[in-house]
Amino acid sequence: MFDAIARLFGQDHSDTQRPIEPRLAVAALLVHLAAVDGSAKPQEMKVAGNALKDHYGLTDTQVRDLIVEARRKDREAVDFYQFTSALSTLPPDEKIAIVRMMWQVVFADESNHELEDNMVWRVAELIGVSSRERTVLRNQMRRNADATLDADETSS
Repeated sequence: MFDAIARLFGQDHSDTQRPIEPRLAVAALLVHLAAVDGSAKPQEMKVAGNALKDHYGLTDTQVRDLIVEARRKDREAVDFYQFTSALSTLPPDEKIAIVRMMWQVVFADESNHELEDNMVWRVAELIGVSSRERTVLRNQMRRNADATLDADETSS
């Protein structure tokens, strides 16, 4: 945090002023979301990686590199603006897909921490996804997570 404040007041802002590529912005938000409740659990990071891989058609190596860069960007960020501003001009279906990926990460560990819920709400608002759509996606992803858990317990 102190590094981010020092960068804000002491360094050239040209890197932070450049628009961030949407795929990197999404990855940074997912990385932050996975850790917002205090720790990034392995299953949350796995789901984040799989969501990026599936949505963007990336290889395992590309996902790994993207997550490394996303972690760096997340550490440097003082807020979500640089990420959400890169996403706010995307088409509505792309924005909905981003919120869906966020909910997938939230429910990856079979829980929904209030900080995770709050972050998804804030990001959805900032990129222009309605409260109704956000709630519908949340319920869908919760049901999917519950169904996966039920299937895992049945097969055991």
